[in-house]
Amino acid sequence: MPSEVDIANLALQRLGSSTITSLADDSTPARESNRVYAHARDSELRAHPWNFARKRASLAASSTVPAFGFALQYPLPADFLRLLPTAEQNDFQIEDGHILTDDTAPLKIIYIYRQTDPNAFDQTFVDLLVARIATDLAEKLTQSNKKTITAQNRYVAAQRGARKVNAFERTAQELPDDVWITARL
Repeated sequence: MPSEVDIANLALQRLGSSTITSLADDSTPARESNRVYAHARDSELRAHPWNFARKRASLAASSTVPAFGFALQYPLPADFLRLLPTAEQNDFQIEDGHILTDDTAPLKIIYIYRQTDPNAFDQTFVDLLVARIATDLAEKLTQSNKKTITAQNRYVAAQRGARKVNAFERTAQELPDDVWITARL
């Protein structure tokens, strides 16, 4: 399975750059890879409801209540990146590291978490992350418009493919009734 360095090296290889032995190496490719890796990973995790990065939690209410608008607030988990909708959730808002809602405790949530172990990544997500890092590094390392455009095109294709495979691995989600439909009932 790939490591963070393996992922960075695949991105560097796509750009025709020299490879690295560690993200802490004292070289431009290593420093730049280290600079963009965590941001690219978290950004891609948050952008889509990846199956491999889902987690369930049952949250206890905070002793502090919101100033107005909602009855309760629940602190977000430390590894939280994105809240996924569930059938049990009513109106809510995320503010200042909390979920504000009128729902009673415990609040059951499904969320995307900060998965940092590359061994847990889906292979298509690894391909997407490699393409994203290559796109982020292309201009700085190559100063080539052609390589930057090629990297961007590969990123878009990897994103489409990874999201499609991810969607096939869960049951179809039923869309809620539209206001136009329910108004006629």
